[in-house]
Amino acid sequence: MPVFPHNLIVNSEFVAPAFLRLRSGQARRLAGSNPALPLVVLVFAAVLSVSAGAKTKPSPSFSSHTDAARRDRVRSDRGYIAALAAANRFLQAWQNQDHETGLLMLTDTAKQHSSEDRLESFFSSGAEAAYEIARGKKMKAGRYAFPITLFPFHSGTSKSDRPQKSEMVVVRTGKDEWAIDKLR
Repeated sequence: MPVFPHNLIVNSEFVAPAFLRLRSGQARRLAGSNPALPLVVLVFAAVLSVSAGAKTKPSPSFSSHTDAARRDRVRSDRGYIAALAAANRFLQAWQNQDHETGLLMLTDTAKQHSSEDRLESFFSSGAEAAYEIARGKKMKAGRYAFPITLFPFHSGTSKSDRPQKSEMVVVRTGKDEWAIDKLR
């Protein structure tokens, strides 16, 4: 059997540990009995790894790609983030019963559509009041709507403490200024 120079390099660099080496009789028996056996073993291993991967990683559907893209757009929309921050500040004022800060954040249109008594009542949320802001949506440039839930807390009074679902519309009023335009 001829010895080629590249075989000498390969054989001298890689020497398998003794427990991995087949004795010459074993190698001849394996090769002689079924020469396709190593190929069958490799194909079987490949099929098993593909099927195991399919069970653990479901292929993403088209809708999940569009949902992910939509979430990325919302995250990267600076207007959305600023509007959400304004909504949060306004509801913190509601929660803390800070009438002055809350009134300063309302647009003139929102103030005209609400009486002073109604605004006074709105900002009397109670000591343990809470709120939730859900994912908002862009209505048009500089205008966002946020579904909110208010949890007023009036201990010892006849007022209802049921959660109140509503929607808040936040608008851009200046370069970096946002205001509450509507609270339904």
